[in-house]
Amino acid sequence: MAAVKHQVVSREEWNEQRAELLKKEKELTRARDALTTEIRALPWVKIEKNYIFHTTDGDKTLPELFDGKSQLFVYHLMFGPGWKGACPICSFWAENFTALHYHLPHRDVSFKAISRATLDEIQAYRKRMGWEFDWVSSHDSDFNYDFGTSSKTPPVKKFPDEPHLEYTEQPGISVFYRDGNDVYQTYFNTARGLEPINAIYAALDLVPKGRDEEGLEWPSAWIKRHDEY
Repeated sequence: MAAVKHQVVSREEWNEQRAELLKKEKELTRARDALTTEIRALPWVKIEKNYIFHTTDGDKTLPELFDGKSQLFVYHLMFGPGWKGACPICSFWAENFTALHYHLPHRDVSFKAISRATLDEIQAYRKRMGWEFDWVSSHDSDFNYDFGTSSKTPPVKKFPDEPHLEYTEQPGISVFYRDGNDVYQTYFNTARGLEPINAIYAALDLVPKGRDEEGLEWPSAWIKRHDEY
């Protein structure tokens, strides 16, 4: 692999340039803080429909997914019924979820990954990947459809791992707040809006070659499930 060709300077000059860059990084941090304040100030939407999810502890309603917390952070993980496994890109994201599963409850937040695959399909894939986070099935409900991460009319694009399956799923983040039995949606994002919870991309952004995705068929084409590298 060819070395990265780059300017080399003295430690003193490097310190000066690093100090100037740090000013911009702190500006970005403050801008991000301001943006997240606006995100939390968004109006809420009350959830009127009754959704049922299949879990390893039996069927549960949306309020029950909060596990006694007042806040619920959901990752819509792309895994449709009949697929041999979850989307490789969502699997790449899911490598970051164990920390969410462990730490968010201590800030009054429950974390759940939700997919339309059956619970048996989810459990088999979860065992294969060695994941410990909570992952439930919305197989018999309209949950994914109602929150914009599943489509009954698929686009022309096909699922790259299984070309015979139509690409009906999309990733996403949904956030909910519970007040008694009343649940409200407070936030949603998808596409690059998911990047704040991906520590792998955050690390790659800091190394000399960056994400090194230029020239690929599509930006994340290099990603495989961790047992397929």
